[in-house]
Amino acid sequence: MMADVEQQKVVSLDRGLFFVSYKSADDLASPPRVTVVPTRGHEERMALIMHPDATEPTLWEPNAGLMVRVNTPGMLQIQVEPMRPGGSRAAMVRIEPIQSGRAPLAAQGESAAVHANVAVDGIKILGHVAGRGDVVVASNAWIAGPTAPSRIEGIALEWQEKPAGLDIRYAVQFPIGQAGSGKMVLLGTYAGTRGRALPITGVVLQISGAGGFEFVAEATFLNAPTLRALGKRVVLSGPTGREPLVGIRIGINRLAAPDNIVVPAKPSPKPVGSSRVRVFRSRARQESSIG
Repeated sequence: MMADVEQQKVVSLDRGLFFVSYKSADDLASPPRVTVVPTRGHEERMALIMHPDATEPTLWEPNAGLMVRVNTPGMLQIQVEPMRPGGSRAAMVRIEPIQSGRAPLAAQGESAAVHANVAVDGIKILGHVAGRGDVVVASNAWIAGPTAPSRIEGIALEWQEKPAGLDIRYAVQFPIGQAGSGKMVLLGTYAGTRGRALPITGVVLQISGAGGFEFVAEATFLNAPTLRALGKRVVLSGPTGREPLVGIRIGINRLAAPDNIVVPAKPSPKPVGSSRVRVFRSRARQESSIG
C-alpha cells in the first residue's frame, strides 16, 4: 500500500554512521510501524545494520532501532504505516550521528585538552578481558583497546559519588541466541559473562535525570575502525553487529546546555487516526520533520 505524503519523510545524510531510533508512539497498544530504506537510486551509497534477528528494516514498536552506515552523502526515506486499518500514524523517530575517533588520543599529544570538559571524578569501569580476568580502570582509560586488543566479555560501571537524581544504565549484546542480550542493568551491576568465552558484540550506555551529563565512549571491534560516540544514549557495535568487542573506553562529560532540540511536526489533516512523524536531529546536524 502506498503511503500518504504525511506518512513519509526523506532525510539527507552526510557520510558517517547514524543511529535511527523509534522513540515513541501515540498508540502504544497498536503502534504504527516505521520502515527505513535508502531512497531509490541511493541504495549503493549506504548500508543498513539491523538486529541479527531482523529480516527487514522495519521498526515495529518504540525503543526499536537500527544503524545506517553512509559511505557517500545520500537520502534516507522514513515511512510510517498504521498497524491496522484506521490506526494511528503518529510516531517519533530520532536520527543521531555516531562519531568515529580519528586517531588514538595518546598519539594526539593533548589527551588532557581533549577531555577538558570532563568534570566528574571517582568513576571506575570494570572489564572482564579474556586471558586477563577483571580489569578496573578510571574514567577515559582504555580496557584492552587499539594498542592491546583482546576480547572483552563483560563490563560494570561504578560511581560512588554519583549526583543524586542521576540515572545510569547500560547493556551488552551477545551473538544471536544468547540469553540476557541487550538487557539494561543498573549502575554497579555486572553485564556480561565470565569463563564462557562469549564475546560482546555491542554496548549500550544511557544516562538520564538531574544535571547535564552525557557519555563519551570509544570502542574497538575486531577488524573494524575505532568508534567514538557522545550522547545521553550511546550505542556501539561493529559494521555488521557481529564483531567481538576488543577495546573500550568510557567517560562522562558535564554539559553546559542540552545539545538536542525537538523539531515539532507540521499540522496536517487527519481524516482517520493520527498521521504525524517527528524526526529528532542534533543541533550540529540538519533539522527535519515529517508531517
